Amino acid sequence: MRPEPSHGILDPLHAPARFALERHAPAADLAEIVDHYWTVRWNLDEPHQQETLPFPCVHIVIGTHRPGVHGPAAARFVARLHGQGWVVGSKFRPGGFRPLVDAPIAELADREFAIAAVFGERGDAVERAVHADAAENRIAHVEAFLRSLAPVATAEVLAANRAVDLARREPIVRVAELAGRIGLGVRGLERLFRDCVGVSPKWVIRRFRVHEAAERAARTCAIDWARLAHDLGYYDQAHFIRDFKAQIGRTPAEYAAACGIAGAKRRA
Repeated sequence: MRPEPSHGILDPLHAPARFALERHAPAADLAEIVDHYWTVRWNLDEPHQQETLPFPCVHIVIGTHRPGVHGPAAARFVARLHGQGWVVGSKFRPGGFRPLVDAPIAELADREFAIAAVFGERGDAVERAVHADAAENRIAHVEAFLRSLAPVATAEVLAANRAVDLARREPIVRVAELAGRIGLGVRGLERLFRDCVGVSPKWVIRRFRVHEAAERAARTCAIDWARLAHDLGYYDQAHFIRDFKAQIGRTPAEYAAACGIAGAKRRA
């Protein structure tokens, strides 16, 4: 049986000892806009640095650590936690944030904004409400805020969601193949991604391959790295290692060792 996915959290087997993470599904009327809500609580005697791989999406974060609107990021997210704290986040579907702003999502890429800078007084109000209420009521405030914005999942939003879901679930390695699967040309897919997702289709395909590799490296013994590179659609093992290290900061074997996984069949 496949283990519970780590959702991009690096070193997922050890992370639960450092913070408490919960995920919550959105209400049905927001399911095409929001992927899920997540809450994190921590109480640490020693500082902890938690890294997370980027997804092609926007997050809204409220709480004691880096609150704001976080656009799609090219680099892994690094959270430096210490003492006590909490956050509640909204992870949007790949195209789900587009109905909430009057600009292509590419303009938000690799940027963070104060919630009030994007949503004005309503942004200020939801932050105040979430901070003032008990933990079990925080997501309800966020959902009420999102409903007040009256988001509409357009055909373009749904197409962007579908394209990214395909890239995540299936072994697609070429942009032309992904474009054909949703009935667009390559240029049309690139325009759709710039407008609704914020990063390119090529970026999405490559990042999900790294996600899959990191998942296996963190949880699986006796990995044949050359075979894994082939399975993920890489031209050769060297390209796989270079891509992995650029995103994770370590080679696959180094990352596996840091996660406590030993016994890889080949050095990578």
